[in-house]
Amino acid sequence: MTLHDPDELAFAVARGDRRALARAITLVESARADHRARAEALLAALPRDRTALRLGLSGTPGAGKSTLIEALGVMLTGRGMRVAVLAVDPSSARSGGSILGDKTRMERLSREPSAFIRPSPAGGQLGGVARRTREAIALCEAAGFDVVIVETVGVGQSETVVADMTDVFALVLAPHGGDDLQGVKRGVMEAADLILVNKADRDPGAANRTKGDYAAALRLMRHRPQDPQGFPAVMTVSALEGAGLAEAWDAVERLFAWRREAGHLERLRGEQRLRWFEEELVAQALQRLHADPRLAAELPGLRGEVEAGRMSAPEAARRALGA
Repeated sequence: MTLHDPDELAFAVARGDRRALARAITLVESARADHRARAEALLAALPRDRTALRLGLSGTPGAGKSTLIEALGVMLTGRGMRVAVLAVDPSSARSGGSILGDKTRMERLSREPSAFIRPSPAGGQLGGVARRTREAIALCEAAGFDVVIVETVGVGQSETVVADMTDVFALVLAPHGGDDLQGVKRGVMEAADLILVNKADRDPGAANRTKGDYAAALRLMRHRPQDPQGFPAVMTVSALEGAGLAEAWDAVERLFAWRREAGHLERLRGEQRLRWFEEELVAQALQRLHADPRLAAELPGLRGEVEAGRMSAPEAARRALGA
């Protein structure tokens, strides 16, 4: 079977074929027009009755996100769960290529038969996620994975995008002093459901002080309707020693279960699907605009006028659309 047919590929993915899943993600990540048509047909053919716990992780550089994800993934597969990791790597602005180092860093997890790790280049997409991460999540769910973990490039205002495609969003930090609190943007703090202070084994005192700083900061923020008592929560963990991982996962499952039972999960996922639609609408509209021959003829001159300062960007954009 060549799996060129979208229905055949969807059937193989639903059967749990890992090679078919990898091929399907490659297809949905492709920007070629013929591939996009096949990708849309593939997504339409997927079973819609399967779902997974979607966990997003972001964190400051050096916080140990990949080590934490590997330790968590090994623990979950040891409990009989199937775990998919979508690790988004920084892309080269020049070539579009990425380092794709997460698969090599998660060596233990990559050997687990119940785990699937897929590094993808960010491709200049804001939010530390790849353009087609939502499609990749849908494919992993269709393949029968129980947990889908999305690891973002870094942390910042734009990394809140990952919270718009997952059920629980965790922020991973290293134990530092209170000044480090200034380095994390308010937006990502407001989006976080769980803050994990990693590397607690190195300096338990610093880890507990960091935990206290962030717990105090969270108390100053507005309570969200999708949060039960005790959330957002701050916890200390050690990815290397495994300390606190079971408790952190228990918190993730408790929050997920409460949101599902209270009706928040379906509402949140509905809002996420609408945002996906809006983003796709804008992206496809831009593609059609740039493909229009009349606009293509006008753009070089308009770009030159804007670059030289002879025309404002809003005026140039209006003229471009008028073309």
